[in-house]
Amino acid sequence: MELMEKAIEAKKNSYSPYSHFKVGAALLTKDDKIYTGCNIESVSYTPSCCAERTAFFKAVSEGHKEFKAIAISGDTEYCYPCGVCRQVMSEFCDKDFKIYIGDKVYTLDELLPYSFDMEK
Repeated sequence: MELMEKAIEAKKNSYSPYSHFKVGAALLTKDDKIYTGCNIESVSYTPSCCAERTAFFKAVSEGHKEFKAIAISGDTEYCYPCGVCRQVMSEFCDKDFKIYIGDKVYTLDELLPYSFDMEK
């Protein structure tokens, strides 16, 4: 799958000198453009950014706000998005947004069934 291949490739750019855990992500927009991201760490940890959010922020900064799917590749077979990344996904994606992790696929609703929503 091309999306997972791009996530694996993005992982090579990871800046993870503290955790030594590399993560790459490839995000597919509704108009079939792919944005990649990798995790970027900081010695103080809190300003660090996950691969998934890096991909989203790159895409949004280029004007994209509608997405179909994301593939995530980490240093373990199954690398799930953290809670913060799941909440960012819920900001821009429908509940049926696809999340590819290893050989599995989930919807956003499966991984974040009770997302924070100011309108409810």
